[in-house]
Amino acid sequence: MRQIWQSITAPWRALPARQRTIITGGIAILLLLVFPAVDKSMKWQTLNDVTDVLVLVILALGLNIVVGYAGLLDLGYAAFFAIGAYTTGILTWPPHGLEFNFWIVIWAAVIVAALCGIVIGTPTLRLRGDYLAIVTLAFGEIVPIVMRNLGNQTLSIGPWRLMENFNLTNGVQGLNPVGRPWIGSFEFGFDPTPWYYLILLIAAFVIFANVRLQDSRLGRAWMALREDETAADCMGVDPIKTKLLAFALGASFSGFSGAFYAAKLQAIFPELFKFNLSIMILCMVILGGMGNIKGVVIGGMLIQLFDRVLLTQTTLIARGVGQTLHIAQLATVDLSLWRWFFFGLAMVIIMVLKPEGLFPSAARRAELHAAEESKTAETIG
Repeated sequence: MRQIWQSITAPWRALPARQRTIITGGIAILLLLVFPAVDKSMKWQTLNDVTDVLVLVILALGLNIVVGYAGLLDLGYAAFFAIGAYTTGILTWPPHGLEFNFWIVIWAAVIVAALCGIVIGTPTLRLRGDYLAIVTLAFGEIVPIVMRNLGNQTLSIGPWRLMENFNLTNGVQGLNPVGRPWIGSFEFGFDPTPWYYLILLIAAFVIFANVRLQDSRLGRAWMALREDETAADCMGVDPIKTKLLAFALGASFSGFSGAFYAAKLQAIFPELFKFNLSIMILCMVILGGMGNIKGVVIGGMLIQLFDRVLLTQTTLIARGVGQTLHIAQLATVDLSLWRWFFFGLAMVIIMVLKPEGLFPSAARRAELHAAEESKTAETIG
C-alpha cells in the first residue's frame, strides 16, 4: 500500500517546493471562494459558522505574534478583542449620536486596541514567565468588568458634578444595535455571504501581514528573544521595545477582528469576552504549532470543527444509542458541556507527544529537538 501511494504521489513530490506551495495555495483560495455557492446548493447552512471560525482564526494569528514569535505567554488576549468590539459599538451606537462610518471605525478599533496593548505592556513586559501570565490574566478579567460597569456613571468632586448618568457601554445590557458596513448603496444585512467574503478579505490581509512580519528584521528579533533574551540583548536587540511591538501588533489584529465581530453580531455584551475565549485561542496556537502561520490556521479550524460539528454529531449519536438501549443518562447526554475537558485533554496529549504542535515551523521543531538532544547528552555525560 505504501509503495502504491508513493508511486501515485511521485509526480507531485517531483515538483519544486515553491511550485507545490503555489498550486496548493491556489486550490485553497479557489475552494474558499466557491464555498458559499457549494454551501447554498448543498443546503448545509454552515456559512455563518464558518465566518465565526475565521474571526477566531484571525485572533489566533494575532496571538501567534505574541506567543509564537516573541514567546510571551498572554492569558488575557480576549480583552483586546473586547476593546476592538466596544470601540466599534461606542462609535456607531445610535443613542451616542455618533454613528461613524464602519470603514473608519474599524481602523479606530485597531488603533485603540494597539494603544491599550502598549499601555498594558509598558509596565508589565519587564516581567517574565508566570508573572507575565498572571498580569495578562488579570487584564483579561478586568476589561469585561470595566465594560459592564461603564453604564450610567456619575462623577462628582464635592459639589461639582463633572459627569451625570453617562452611559458609555450600556452596562450588562450591552450595545445594540451596532453600525453595519456599507459599500455604496449596498448594506451588509442578514445574508451571511457578504460577511463571509469580507472576513475572508480581512483574513487574507492578516495572513499577508503575518508572513511579512515573520520574515522581517523585527520577526527575527522576536524569535531571538524567545530563544535567549540575554543573548539577543547582547546582540543589540532592545528587549522591552521589541516585546512591546509584539504586544501592540498582536492587540491590533485582535481589535480588527473585534470590530468585524461587533458589526456582524449587531450587539455586544460583556459576557462574550470571558476567560474561556482566551484559552480557546491559545489552544488553537499550541495545537497548530506556535510560530507557524499555516499551523495556527489549521489548528484553529480543527478545534472549531471539533467544537461545532463533531461534538454536536457525537451527542446526537450518543442520544440515539441511549434511547435504543434505554439508558437514561446516555439518552440525555450533552457532550458540548464537556468541551473544556476535551480541550484540556487534547492539550495534555499534545504537550506530551508532540510539544511543537501538529504543524510546527521548521525552526521551532529544530529548536525543541536541539534542546532535547542537549539534555540527553548531559544525562549521558
